[in-house]
Amino acid sequence: MSTPNVLLVRFSSLGDVLLITPLIRAIRARHPAATLTALTRQAWAPLLSANPHLDQVVAVSPGQALVPLARALRSARYSHLLDLHGSVRTRVLRLLVPGPWTGYDHRRRARTTLICQHRDTYQDQVPVAERYFEAAGDLDVRPDREPADLYISPAAEARAGQWLARAGLDGEEILVGLVPGATHATKRWPLRHWRSLAQSMRQQGLAIVVLGSAADRMIASEVAEACGRPGAVAAGELDLQATGALLRRCRVAVAGDTGPMHIATAVRTPVIALFGPTVRQFGFFPYQARGTVMELPLSCRPCSSKGGSRCPDGHHRCLEDIAPAEVSARVMEFVA
Repeated sequence: MSTPNVLLVRFSSLGDVLLITPLIRAIRARHPAATLTALTRQAWAPLLSANPHLDQVVAVSPGQALVPLARALRSARYSHLLDLHGSVRTRVLRLLVPGPWTGYDHRRRARTTLICQHRDTYQDQVPVAERYFEAAGDLDVRPDREPADLYISPAAEARAGQWLARAGLDGEEILVGLVPGATHATKRWPLRHWRSLAQSMRQQGLAIVVLGSAADRMIASEVAEACGRPGAVAAGELDLQATGALLRRCRVAVAGDTGPMHIATAVRTPVIALFGPTVRQFGFFPYQARGTVMELPLSCRPCSSKGGSRCPDGHHRCLEDIAPAEVSARVMEFVA
């Protein structure tokens, strides 16, 4: 095979972009001289910006037109064009940049059957990170069964250290990361459970940091106040790189089926993942990570692939019934 010139396209979102990194790592290992370029949205470019296996990260800004972007991509003359998204936007891009495009099987029919009929027709249990390899069949690569990667810049490490100093966390305490937010309401563990867990962590002599986006700031503040550490709210204060640096300093993280959960696994922090409306078959369980998934075997699961604004059955038992005491016990197992 001549030296590959590879473009990997995944526009969004946080976890999905991180999950392409095992494929990037595998291509670099199999083809050390290859040129590897990743194309993603500007918001998610920091997830890849420090990755040493990439030669270039092309960041698409909000509202950026595809036509001039396609012109630049055509001039690069890629030997392999990997569509790791399969969206309307990438289908348009494929028309604008003719070439040897390949994609992967999204298992959409099996997913819809499982949600609507609660009948499992999946032929495999392949995580999304390994499904991406289907697009790279011509590159002769295999998963190495290692987690995703988030490489942290020295500047981001410094920002995380400065935040910890301002929060009064001097580095001597054992840190536990809590991520109470989620884009969709049905993926959120109840606030009272998070508050109870935070109080338990304080009683156990642990320090917590509450992470998330700016939209999670209010709920994060309520969780932090429950354990008497209102200054421990990092939600909305740190960028993606610094969030990764902060999570890397945690002994363990607790999160739902969210992007920060994948950040924690990518920086090799053990994760306790709380799964409600979504299930393993969808492919987004923590990938090759130390940690555990807490879920309940309810007949109403799954009810959605991405979560929703309310429980279709009105009870939200999938997360309501995961007791804080059980989560606290799992946290202490990792702390020990």
